[in-house]
Amino acid sequence: QVQLVESGGGSVQSGASLRLACAVSGGSLTDYTVGWFRQAAGKEQEFVSLISREGVYTRYSDSVKGRLSISKDTAKNTVYLQMNGLKPEDTAIYHCAASASSIFILIRPRQYDYWGQGTQVTVSS
Repeated sequence: QVQLVESGGGSVQSGASLRLACAVSGGSLTDYTVGWFRQAAGKEQEFVSLISREGVYTRYSDSVKGRLSISKDTAKNTVYLQMNGLKPEDTAIYHCAASASSIFILIRPRQYDYWGQGTQVTVSS
């Protein structure tokens, strides 16, 4: 059974940086596309970013493009989300998810098979 565990969240000031990590066990990153989603209080879950199983293809939502960067370390079976220039509107619970689908564009939660518990990111102004 594939398991995902997020870490790296916290409370920061506007403009600060955080690096989220998604550690994957029970499966290899080369077999899964990993995505990050976030959900703010009272709002629907929102796609943030993804990285393909080969690590060649990445995608970002318009709201984070240019500020966030996704990467992975296959040896550590971990995906990272580097978050720079954080804004109060980035405040949310961030979840990583894994999909075994061969489709590149996986921006809907229902396209993912496995989910982590989430990590809270709070950005104050």
